[in-house]
Amino acid sequence: MDLKPQDVVIILKLVVSKDKTYSELAAELGMSASTVHDGVKRSAEAGLLDLADGVCARIRSKALYYYLIHGVPHSFYVKPGAITHGMPTAHAATPLSSLINSGDALPPVWPDPDGEIRGYELKPLYKSVPKAARNDPFLYELLALVDALRAGRVREKKLAAEILRKRLYQVRKK
Repeated sequence: MDLKPQDVVIILKLVVSKDKTYSELAAELGMSASTVHDGVKRSAEAGLLDLADGVCARIRSKALYYYLIHGVPHSFYVKPGAITHGMPTAHAATPLSSLINSGDALPPVWPDPDGEIRGYELKPLYKSVPKAARNDPFLYELLALVDALRAGRVREKKLAAEILRKRLYQVRKK
């Protein structure tokens, strides 16, 4: 079974949310419970997490890290789109926005009717990502870092990989 883009969103939500039911995860991610269940199952089959009694028991942080930096950018690559209003992502969002000065260039944004920033469209991994990110700042940071890996330049990718490694290692220690 191949991983799908929404599986990345689901597993990153599992990184930041412990002990949630499929229904709770689905509501927070704007997905159906069956989509979340299937995504968790695919992630377990891919070796990114361990299951116990059908629920996520442990994230395999090292495997997830290598998948995010080496697999996701090639499997779910993205190219800049049209100019739109949206929510900042990649190097335009925290934590990279404080480390990278992009000058007057338009930032990458997830298209979002509630977005207040004008930039170039960067298609999110799943249609509900802007809403889910707005409701969970830590998830937002992880998704923005993954977008930097998907669409960033070499420096942005390197910084995103370093920050992701630290974040996932912190989870592993808990």
